[in-house]
Amino acid sequence: MKFNSIAQSSLMVLSLLLVPVHSFAAEPYCISVNGGFGDGGTTFVARNFSLPGEGKCTPWSGYTKTASTVILTTSGTSCLSSDSKALTVSVSSADPSYIGAGQLTADYIQLSRGDATEPFTGQDFGAFAGSAEPVSCTSKLLTLPSSHD
Repeated sequence: MKFNSIAQSSLMVLSLLLVPVHSFAAEPYCISVNGGFGDGGTTFVARNFSLPGEGKCTPWSGYTKTASTVILTTSGTSCLSSDSKALTVSVSSADPSYIGAGQLTADYIQLSRGDATEPFTGQDFGAFAGSAEPVSCTSKLLTLPSSHD
């Protein structure tokens, strides 16, 4: 009898482990500043971005494309307001040949929208300051060349 009870408990635990786990897959997310990369501006490319839940923050990493060939290594944190109307993105970037050895640049991007169905728009208050908006992550933005400034 005791064996049957242990076997049933073990089967129950095993079956729970086999239930699919739902997760939000990380996808690239791009934010253009001042027209974006290729149009005289800058684009932040978060390669493993997951939009945070309401009232939550998530870390991300990727790179920043600016000028004609400059690519900075970038990471940051994104926070979504409790009403989903504001997305705040903090950014730290490094590139010794562009900004100097041991130097970091910082950007603070504030995006807002009227409601959760509208697109975000806003402003970058940092090194690449200017108007900011999410853009489609094109193959031009997602290509990371082996040689760059």
